[in-house]
Amino acid sequence: MSDQNMSKKTTPRKKRRVLAPSQKYEMWVAMLTGQGTQREIATKYGVDRSVVVSVAKAAKTGALTALSAKPGRPGLSPEQAEIVELRAEVERLKATVTEQAVALYLHEGKARWD
Repeated sequence: MSDQNMSKKTTPRKKRRVLAPSQKYEMWVAMLTGQGTQREIATKYGVDRSVVVSVAKAAKTGALTALSAKPGRPGLSPEQAEIVELRAEVERLKATVTEQAVALYLHEGKARWD
């Protein structure tokens, strides 16, 4: 068969629909409250059933992440923690260089007066 014959037999794909976050939330709430099956909710929002499943999975992952966080103020991100460590290292090195400069100055100064 030629390529033209193959393309005529396949069904055209639907244009992919992008849902707003509020629509995804509504979809998730509908699933959570049992307002319909996955198929019914997918039909209502005009998406494939796999989209409903992925929205539910993302909501579950996000909820578990949020609930597993320690109470209180959020901690530093890894990048922010590294910045804090590096700044402390810079200050430590500045102090070391200053001490060495003073020691060298005093050592050279005493050598001149001998």
